[in-house]
Amino acid sequence: MASINTNASAMTALQTLNTISKNMATTQSRISTGLRVAEASDNAAYWSIATSMKSDNKALSSVQDALGLGAGKLDTAYTGINEVIETVDKIKQKLVSARGASQEDQQKIQTEVEALQDHIVSVVGNSNYAGSNMLQDGTDVNVVASYNRTGTTVSVDQITITGADVQVLSEDGTTGIVSAIAADGWFDASGGAIADTAVDTMLGAVETALASLSEQASVLGAAKSRVDLQKDFVSKLSDAIDRGVGQLVDADMNEESARLSALQVQQQLGVQALSIANQNTQSILSLFR
Repeated sequence: MASINTNASAMTALQTLNTISKNMATTQSRISTGLRVAEASDNAAYWSIATSMKSDNKALSSVQDALGLGAGKLDTAYTGINEVIETVDKIKQKLVSARGASQEDQQKIQTEVEALQDHIVSVVGNSNYAGSNMLQDGTDVNVVASYNRTGTTVSVDQITITGADVQVLSEDGTTGIVSAIAADGWFDASGGAIADTAVDTMLGAVETALASLSEQASVLGAAKSRVDLQKDFVSKLSDAIDRGVGQLVDADMNEESARLSALQVQQQLGVQALSIANQNTQSILSLFR
């Protein structure tokens, strides 16, 4: 039946065009944003998961910053303690040379030892990073190592370095592993030649200090290795989360490009179909001529 009031073909063509236009808008949005799930209405479950994981990844970025700061402190302290060990080794060599030496030679050695003592104090005082001096403060250092989520429960793990385990010399020089060795007048030949027994006592103090310094260097070295490993892991974890989020919400650009081309063809055909449907009503006029 031909009707001028109802054009079913045109209505069908128009509905098809509306659907095509809506699909084109969706596809164009995905191409412009690169996201298949850009908001909760696109896929509530995926959007919620992706939003939480993106937030966690921002927290991991802060963890990486904290690990970088911790690594800087540990690197500085580790470099400093190794320099102290080398300096104490040099004092040891000077003491061996002083054993049985003449008073004149011992006085020369004393000058050299005092210079090495000053160097120890300088090294410890300068082993400072971002306001923290692990070799001198004697306070615990906590390095944020990870951010963990279990359901709605979150926790932050830390790597703790006990300050007392790595303190080499206090600021006033009265405490610490090398406090006696770095003290003024520890090696004093001004009143005459130093007896071999006195030199042997000093050598014993140096050996004790070296043993303790080696343990402290091991503590710092182990902590440094752990922080470096954690930095590497957190970086890989952050990348893995990014990939996981991408799999949930990213658009496949090849697929979207192909879909857009198909929709453009469908739109052109839809416009032609609507034009043909409208022409059918015009043919009714010929019946009245």
